Amino acid sequence: MKRSHRLIILLLVTVLVLGGAFFFNRQRAGATSEVAPKRTALAVSIVPPQQANWSQQLSVSGGIFPWQEAVIAAETSGLRVVEVAVDVGSVVRRGQLLAELSTDGVEANLAQQQANLAKANAALAEARANADRTRKVQGSGVFSGQQVNQYLIAEKSAAASVAAAAAALKSERVRLAQTRILAPDDGVISSRNATLGSVVQAGNELFRMVRRSRLEWRAEVSAEQLPRVAPGQSARLRLADGSQVDGSVRILAPTLDPTTRKALIYVDLPASSAARAGMFASGEILTGSKAAVVLPSSAVILRDGHSYVFRVGEHDIVSQIKVDSGRREGNQVEILTPLPTDARIVASGGAFLNDGDAVRVESAPAAASQAEPAR
Repeated sequence: MKRSHRLIILLLVTVLVLGGAFFFNRQRAGATSEVAPKRTALAVSIVPPQQANWSQQLSVSGGIFPWQEAVIAAETSGLRVVEVAVDVGSVVRRGQLLAELSTDGVEANLAQQQANLAKANAALAEARANADRTRKVQGSGVFSGQQVNQYLIAEKSAAASVAAAAAALKSERVRLAQTRILAPDDGVISSRNATLGSVVQAGNELFRMVRRSRLEWRAEVSAEQLPRVAPGQSARLRLADGSQVDGSVRILAPTLDPTTRKALIYVDLPASSAARAGMFASGEILTGSKAAVVLPSSAVILRDGHSYVFRVGEHDIVSQIKVDSGRREGNQVEILTPLPTDARIVASGGAFLNDGDAVRVESAPAAASQAEPAR
């Protein structure tokens, strides 16, 4: 075979191989394009930013203390405790007997002072009779001027002795009354030092009482927070067991602690609450209300430490917007970043979206399109 014929045959074979390869690749590409799934748009519901009137609050903490604590002490000395009528936790009324001291010695002194008073009254009667007789004959020369002065002075001295005896008798009666230790006000006994059989001294603390069973929360606020607090504002504190107690601001401390640079806010607590003196609680002081732009918490997506929402634009294409969030109430969150009032925000499902994705908008649930009621 000639050389030219061999070249022609080689070229034909090469063309056939290349043509077959091109045809095979086109067939495979067509088949792949036919089986490739078509991407579908995610169905989402939308919600516009809502206006709500939310309460403003300060987060504070502090201890719980008695409103006023009465110290009940002995007022007399050298007497023995013969009865203890209450214990720690006893709820008492004003004038109720708490403890009683021995009265034997006091009653003996009282009887003696009664006898002294009677004796002084008899001496006064005699001196008064002598003085009356002296007055009748005064100037007649029967008695000298010196004798007249003696009888009149004796009358005054006897009257003074009667007054002194009466005062001593009254003192013993007061001491007898002091043998009964009574409650100075309504309240609850918080401590007891009185022991049966012990001999008390004047000033010894026998009981300590929380007056009227009233407690107060002493919350600490900084100098920057202090101007926002005023008497009469509501407060809400959380106890260690998770329960909540509502109170009311009674008064603000006039000075700040020089060490902590904080001021105390005195909050009255209801007597029927679960709070107890000595507890530590945290909570909020409601300082007023302020309008807020809110969205459902499901609309706010947290990515890389930042908060985002997805806004649906033209042709149902979403754009990712970085926002700053604020207060939370229930399932609503405050949005601090300005948003158009007519913005269409993806209510839920944003975690599966990316910037520029196409979505299919569905009707928003009624619950999701409503903001939290005004507070």
